[in-house]
Amino acid sequence: MAKFLVPGVVSAVAGAIVGTVAVVGITAGLSENSRPEVNRDGNAQSSILNSVEYGER
Repeated sequence: MAKFLVPGVVSAVAGAIVGTVAVVGITAGLSENSRPEVNRDGNAQSSILNSVEYGER
């Protein structure tokens, strides 16, 4: 019985490890972890987003 049980358990453990590594690797490779570029085009004189106002309105 051990003749079949040990290789089966070893194969199951190895498959679980390979599967876990594959899932973690694919997830890390496909994740978006970069910052988007900020669009700085615009008229600073007419846009509040490109110039900070400190109390004067």
